[in-house]
Amino acid sequence: MSSSIEIKHQPTQGELETLGVFNWSIWTKEVSEFPWTYDETETCYFLAGDVTVTPDGGKPVSMGKGDLVTFPRGMSCTWTIKSAVRKHYKFG
Repeated sequence: MSSSIEIKHQPTQGELETLGVFNWSIWTKEVSEFPWTYDETETCYFLAGDVTVTPDGGKPVSMGKGDLVTFPRGMSCTWTIKSAVRKHYKFG
């Protein structure tokens, strides 16, 4: 199991289409802060937003619009949303 957040900044349209990103569900969330634990791996693509995710005991990781992000299964963290999020996501 990977223990770190993986970010690909500005993936190409072709990469996103190959992954089927635009068929994934969409999640939105207003400016807020909350704890989260990943029961399974999540991959997401940010359409909007400015977020810092801080893994428990780890360093803060910033992400936002145009980023393709993978969160590892089993990671507990705190999400700090600085501008409203809209993202495609899938688990597993």
